[in-house]
Amino acid sequence: MRKINGVHLLSRLVSADATTTTTYRQLLRQSAVLRTCTGSNIRCFSQVANPFGSYDPSSVRKVAGNARFVSVASSSLAEDLVNGSPRPSFVPKDVVLYQYEACPFCNKVKAFLDYYNVPYKVVEVNPIFKKEIKWSEYKKVPILMVDGVQMVDSTDIIHNLYQRIHPENSASNLEEEKKWLGWVDNHLVHVLSPNIYRNYKEALESFNYITTHGNFSFAQRIIAKYGGATAMYFVSKKLKEKHNITDERKALYGAAETWVDALKDRQFLGGANPNLADLAVFGVLRPIRHLQSGKDMVEHTRVGEWYTRMEKAVGKSARING
Repeated sequence: MRKINGVHLLSRLVSADATTTTTYRQLLRQSAVLRTCTGSNIRCFSQVANPFGSYDPSSVRKVAGNARFVSVASSSLAEDLVNGSPRPSFVPKDVVLYQYEACPFCNKVKAFLDYYNVPYKVVEVNPIFKKEIKWSEYKKVPILMVDGVQMVDSTDIIHNLYQRIHPENSASNLEEEKKWLGWVDNHLVHVLSPNIYRNYKEALESFNYITTHGNFSFAQRIIAKYGGATAMYFVSKKLKEKHNITDERKALYGAAETWVDALKDRQFLGGANPNLADLAVFGVLRPIRHLQSGKDMVEHTRVGEWYTRMEKAVGKSARING
């Protein structure tokens, strides 16, 4: 991450010893926590400090032992229903998600797993040292292990899982769904960081959430909360310029309205039931829903009704605690 004016201000705010200073610098290199999570590896928020960041959909990464899937799933994720809930055609024995709790792309994967009632364990990755994923050559999140097989890149993960659940539809390629999946990764994510770090108060609110739900030691939590909030407040200005955003809220509201227009009076983009694009949008928005930016978005746009329907459709978390 580029050095920014204002980081020097931070060094004066924290009177730290050499160890603390080193930790802080490592934190900034990680873009302040939310920035290393990917959605096809869109770096989250600018990658922690931006759990929401940027992604090149044309890039195709190869991971040994992990086949990549590029076809887009069919429109309805709920073709097989049992009492209103999807019925998976495969039941993995062990599913483990390596994540940052606040990462929108990790939440994208979780929305899929929750919707399909696929039980999964979570390993919260420390965004500074990443010791929890030292075993992997792939150094970003989410990483999903399914019965010992590594899957990476949030978009590819949900395509892969969908094809396993609905092998009969693996060749389907609905252009509308594909279009909006691309929109999530190429547009929606870019308006999030400038909004959650719009001013110092909102940046501090965001980092309070990040550090409360993330895997930090006490010292790292304090440094990340105040140091990260200060740093990302300045970085957000650069992000606005990079993505040609003049008014953060206007851009966020515009994205929300664009999505609602795409529904064309349907309950979901997938029709009566959510499709992959519905789950992707929901997953990306879920981390900000109760931040000020998310509250403003729901208050000033029509997206709230769809979001509430998605909450009901996705249902309770399938996460296994402990």
